[in-house]
Amino acid sequence: MRAALFLLAALFAAPAATLAADGPDLRVAIDQARILKIAHPAETVVIGNPAIADVAVHDAQTLVLTGRSYGTTNVVVLGADGAVIMDGQITVGSAEAGTLRIYRQAARTTYACAPQCEPRATIGDTQTSLTSAIGQFTAREGMVAGSAGTSP
Repeated sequence: MRAALFLLAALFAAPAATLAADGPDLRVAIDQARILKIAHPAETVVIGNPAIADVAVHDAQTLVLTGRSYGTTNVVVLGADGAVIMDGQITVGSAEAGTLRIYRQAARTTYACAPQCEPRATIGDTQTSLTSAIGQFTAREGMVAGSAGTSP
């Protein structure tokens, strides 16, 4: 049992995961990418629910998984002959490192603190804080896009 836990801990701590067919769950943080190495070249890659996770094919044996929303889905990888190379679960959760969450009863607001705390748009926050953070990000992107087309 201890060896299995050590193996799982090593798998999840590694920057690139290698999973076999029916391998263990793979954890991905929301809005972050994770490299997935597969044993044989892939012909077809399917994500059960693309609203939870997305996949990009880097090369025939390297996939890039991106967490899109909280939840669990699966990834199925088929080879050229239709054989299953991998059929595993993907669990998408939040990246807690460098964040601060403030709760006022059931109302939550999230900040990214690296090292100063700034608002962070996070699913599950109150509508007011989420809308405010998204509005600020959108306004900033508009300023950046507007200034990119001008020259001194």
